[in-house]
Parts: sequence; structure tokens; C-alpha cells
Amino acid sequence: MFLLRRPPRFRPSRIFSHVPHQKPTPRSPPPPPPSPQSLRSYPQPSWHSTKPPPPEEEEIHQRIIPHKRNPYNPSNNRNPYSYRTYNNDHYIRLQAAEPLRGPSKITTTAVIAIATTAGLLFYFANLEKVPVSNRTRFNVYGPDSSTLKSVAEMSYKRLLIELQDQGARILPEWDPRTVRVRRVMQRLIPFSGMGANQDWEIFVIDAPNQANAFVLPGGKVFVFSGIMNLARGDSALATVLGHEIAHNVAGHFGERLSQDIGKNILLFSLMLLGGVIGIGPLIAGWFGTSVIDITFGNPMSRLQETEADYIGLMMMSEACFDPRDAVGFWGRMEMVGQREVARGGVDVPEWASTHPSNANRIKKIQEWLPEAMRKREDSDCSTTGSTADAFRRALETGGFIIMGW
Repeated sequence: MFLLRRPPRFRPSRIFSHVPHQKPTPRSPPPPPPSPQSLRSYPQPSWHSTKPPPPEEEEIHQRIIPHKRNPYNPSNNRNPYSYRTYNNDHYIRLQAAEPLRGPSKITTTAVIAIATTAGLLFYFANLEKVPVSNRTRFNVYGPDSSTLKSVAEMSYKRLLIELQDQGARILPEWDPRTVRVRRVMQRLIPFSGMGANQDWEIFVIDAPNQANAFVLPGGKVFVFSGIMNLARGDSALATVLGHEIAHNVAGHFGERLSQDIGKNILLFSLMLLGGVIGIGPLIAGWFGTSVIDITFGNPMSRLQETEADYIGLMMMSEACFDPRDAVGFWGRMEMVGQREVARGGVDVPEWASTHPSNANRIKKIQEWLPEAMRKREDSDCSTTGSTADAFRRALETGGFIIMGW
């Protein structure tokens, strides 16, 4: 029996086409890739528009970016290390960038509200009344503050070093000018209310061309001899020294330090707000040195000077000095200021100065004179004052006074 084998199935080769007489049509060449310059000239789409396709010649790399698991959505928990495409072309990445998001309005409003509330609580917790004038003011440092004492001590030592560097000479105790200042101070200190709390030291500097005087916290009195030419009598000198002592009575040194805290907080807040719009350095340089001083610093300084004039006038009246001599002293100061301007000096307007003008000082003192004269009459020196007035009238009229012993 013969076994017949099935003939093999014909399988045409791949090199032959099923249409033997048709030639394959040639494919069109691919377009040339765009140049980088043409890519940069593409118009920028909006943030939510379709991004242009990346160029073919740019390499697109794949990075393994960790994917965080979401415990609240298990269906989204895919492979923690998945492949994502990342384009190295800076232009494409810039097109896909999104604007930065700032803090939410709720967070900013809450921070501003908390800071404002804390600032108001701190302000009202440090309000107090000024002695004699009963003015309400903000003051962080009390009269017994260790910070105030340390700052005053540093100012005292620095001033002595500056005087030594300038070659200034401190007059000895036996000098007539020093004796005169001590005599006036001995009459003013008992009426200042600060006699037992201060270690008084008096320094008279030999400076004929400098008319100035001040009292540092702690009882350090500095008088430049040039003021003696304007303060011709003890009452005029008491006007100057009473004014300077009044600054310590009212605690103006600590008040100025407290004002510096408030100005620094205000300036820092304005710098933070200005930093958002890019004008922080401008605010620090211009607003911090000019506008704050003219708006807050100078008016407060003039108010303190006027307050010291009032307290000093009442103090010298109770110490048996004649308050009417204060008008003559500030009149001479006004004449000196006018001569300085005539010689080419700068006439600073009152709104830009830390002190009130001499004309306004004279006007205020004339308003306070009736009250000062009543204080003088009510004090223990009323008899001495009436005798001095009699001598004054006698000198003016050329008459005689007959006194009974």
C-alpha cells in the first residue's frame, strides 16, 4: 500500500507583491524640523490654551517621579514610581509655567487683624498722665526702668568723651559762673519733686560762643557758659534750668525712647507692605527719614518743649523767681536767632523743627503768666517777692523805699 503525501502549500515570498506589475508609489519626504529661532517667535498662548507641540529634534527624557499614595482614594494608588515625560526645552517649560500663588485673603486678613489688636492692647496698656500738665501719653519706660538708667548712663559717658575730644574745659567749683548755677539749682530742686531720687552733678563748660544747657536723666546738669550772656539775672537763668529740669520731671527721655519703638514698628510694617509691590527700599530710605519725622517726631518734640516751658515756669514761680523774666530771656533768644539768619544762617520753619519758635514761646508764656504769678504769691516767698517788686519799681521810677525794722 502506497502512502500519498500531500503536496506542500504554496507560500509566496514577501519580496513579491500580489500585484506583480504595480510599482510602489514613493513617499513624500518629511518636513524639515523648525529652527530654535522660529520656535522663539511663536506667540505666547494664555495660561489655559493649547501648548504648541514640542519640536522633533528636542530630546524628551523620562524621569521616575515618586507618586504619593492617597489613603482616601484607593483607586488612585498606582505604582509609586511611574514614568512621566519631562521636556528639557526652556521655551516649552516656560509656556507650561503657571503664575505663583500668594497667601489667601483669609490668612492675610487674619494676620493683620491679630497684629492690629495686639498693637492696640500694647498701646493702651502703657498710657499714663504727665505730671503737672496732665497730658495723656504713651510711655513704656517708667522712672525706675533699668533700661532708661543704662541708656542715660551711656549718654553721660559718651558726652564726657566728646567734650574731652573737643578740648572743652569744665569750670571748677569756685568759678563765679559755677557758683551761680549751683545757687539757682539749690532753689529749684526742692520744688521739682526729684531731690531725693537724683544724684545731682553740675558741669559748667567754658564755651562763650555756645548758648545751651540740658539735664540728663539721673541729675547730670550741663550748662555752656554762652547762655550766661543771655540769662543776665537769676530769674532768667532759672527759666533755662527750670525748663531742662522739667524734661526729667515729665519723663520726656523715656517717652522719646517709646516713640522710637512705635516708629520702628510702623516703618517695618510699611516696608513689609511695600515689599509686595517692590517699593520696600524706597519706603525705608525716604519715608523712614523724612515723612515720619515731619509727621510724628517733630510735632511730638515741639509738644514736649512747650510742656517743659509750662512746668519750668510754674517751678520757678514756686521757687520765688520772677516768671516775668522768662519773657525777656526768650526775647533775647529771638534777637540772637535773627542775627544768625542775617549772617547767612538757615531759617528753619517751625513745622520742620523740633522746637517751637521763640515768638510762639513768648506768646504762650504771656498766657501762663497770671497763673504763674498766683503760684508765686501763694508760696512762702510772697513777702520776699513783694519786697523785690518794690525795689524794682523804685529802680524804675528813681524813688526811695522806707522799710521798718
